[in-house]
Amino acid sequence: MNNGYVLQMKDISKEYYGNKVLKGVNLNVKAGEIHCLVGENGAGKSTLMNILFGMDVIHSTGGYEGEILFNEKITEIKSPKKAMELGIGMVHQEFMLIPEFTITENIKLNREITKDNVISKILGDRLRTIDSKRMNDDARSALDRLDMNIDEWVRIVGLPVGHMQFVEIAREIDKTKVKLMVFDEPTAVLTESEADNLLKSMKKLASSGIAILFITHRLDEVISISDNVTILRDGELVKTLVTSESSVGEIAELMVGRKVDILNKEEKNKKQVKREVILELKDFSVHMPGEEVKNINLKIENGEIFGIGGLAGQGKVGIANGIMGLYPSNGELYLKGNKLKLNDTNNSLENGLAFVSEDRREVGLILDSSIELNIIFTALNIQNKFLKKYLFFTLQNSKKIKKHTDEMIKKLDIRCTSSKQNVGKLSGGNQQKVCIARALTQDPDILFVSEPTRGIDIGAKKLVLDLLVELNKELGMTIVMTSSELTELRKISDRIAIISEGKVAGILKPGDSDKKFGLMMSGTKIKELQEEVI
Repeated sequence: MNNGYVLQMKDISKEYYGNKVLKGVNLNVKAGEIHCLVGENGAGKSTLMNILFGMDVIHSTGGYEGEILFNEKITEIKSPKKAMELGIGMVHQEFMLIPEFTITENIKLNREITKDNVISKILGDRLRTIDSKRMNDDARSALDRLDMNIDEWVRIVGLPVGHMQFVEIAREIDKTKVKLMVFDEPTAVLTESEADNLLKSMKKLASSGIAILFITHRLDEVISISDNVTILRDGELVKTLVTSESSVGEIAELMVGRKVDILNKEEKNKKQVKREVILELKDFSVHMPGEEVKNINLKIENGEIFGIGGLAGQGKVGIANGIMGLYPSNGELYLKGNKLKLNDTNNSLENGLAFVSEDRREVGLILDSSIELNIIFTALNIQNKFLKKYLFFTLQNSKKIKKHTDEMIKKLDIRCTSSKQNVGKLSGGNQQKVCIARALTQDPDILFVSEPTRGIDIGAKKLVLDLLVELNKELGMTIVMTSSELTELRKISDRIAIISEGKVAGILKPGDSDKKFGLMMSGTKIKELQEEVI
């Protein structure tokens, strides 16, 4: 009997070197269904998807147990090519784009459209030429379905991460024979409005009969878009729920095995006192492709959590990157009244500024090195920490490094085999925690965190937000948090600057109305905005 299932994964188990990471998991997805897969980092989601997509890491480590049915036929997927031939598309959490290629070239990679020319008509099809117009038209069509207003001929290199995510999605949308699409944290780097557009596109795809498997940590998205949700915990299937019969609280509790109370801003109970200005930006501009900052003025007060929000491409990401010297900047920057040198990362670090980048793989981590090295690297090189001096030479203090790293692993709940494990082997959320640990190891006066909870599950997200508040409250550390998650900014920030078109649209309090935030983020003209928010 045809039950409409596109995908059935039955009793799937996987073991890595004696460590069982999946234990008899079942997953069923119907045609036209949006099925969410949720779980904390280390729950087994990535391994399950690696099995589905035939990744080499599965087959080179002994394969898996169980069986996969695609369109109700038992199949063995031994490679990504086989998965694509079956009609499985995947939008990965970590980008798989070629930086020097254009958007069109990335979207049409290995599916290029060619046309005849005089030579090919004589010597054969191998000499056909690329039909650039048709390829650009296809790319434009895919981008338009995502409401992505960017030229298809632009190169990937230098684009903000949010734009790169849309290109990844556009590439899958462009495929014509897709029966199942897997979205792995596609909204993690997107603003709320961009995420809304993406979710609308997913609904359209599902309505056309395509099955959607959606991996996300944003439980409000689970409730708003999915038909069913499967929860994994510690490699086991906890439960599959009909979404309309569930709630965010129930799913969160099943994910982590306990109730999760997200931090509320009002619980900080901090004294509302006037503070001294610790960092001031005057006519500050940053030339970051896709995130230009245009002559902004900001005053950040000592001991506050200062939030920076706004839509993608409006400049919010560029501010911290410019301050840290990662992109060219001009204007004036004052720290405790002293003018700082611009475009000099070492100088920023030496003056007590630390940075957690929004792009952990390209900027934040040394992927083929240990957790230990990643955590202590900056403090070791900039501040000469973790060194042991002898009479004629200096060596690294291995004992001190190990102790500190183990403390950070415990404090941030970094899921790993040991401090010697390569960072590249960790899940995305745990990689993010290592980035935060490295910044904290510098004992900074000001900590810049850009998208700190990107790709982190709800339990770990609370841990990170709680930690930022703890650092702020107990140590008096000034924190500047840039985030696409407006809800998070409003929960822990003292003040929030909204950036629009590269400028400061306004600075709001967390308790200000949704209407004020929405108007500022939408780029409403100043006169109209004043009339609405008074």
